[in-house]
Amino acid sequence: MSTELTTREVCQRLRDAALSVRRLQILGSRAGQVEVDIEGWHLLLDFDGRHLHHCELCRCRNGRVWELDTRQRFGTDPVSLLSTWELTQIEDLLRQSQ
Repeated sequence: MSTELTTREVCQRLRDAALSVRRLQILGSRAGQVEVDIEGWHLLLDFDGRHLHHCELCRCRNGRVWELDTRQRFGTDPVSLLSTWELTQIEDLLRQSQ
C-alpha cells in the first residue's frame, strides 16, 4: 500500500461531500485558507470566501498524506478534477459554514 494519497482519492472525498454522501465540517479558517474535515480526512483548501481555488493538503485517518506540488501539471490538483456542479456544491458548503 502506498504511503501517499492519490489526487483521485482526495477528489473522491470532495465528490462525496458534494453529493452529501459524506459530511463536510469546517474546522477553521485563516488568510484565504479553510481547514475542513470530511469524516476523518482533514483538508486544507485555498478558498477566498467565494471560490475554491485548490487543495493545499489532505491527511486521512491512517496518516497517508497528499500535498499540492505547484510544479505538477494541470489535473493533478483534486479540485481541478471536480465537475462544475461538484465544485459549486463544495463552494456552497464552505460559504454556508462561514
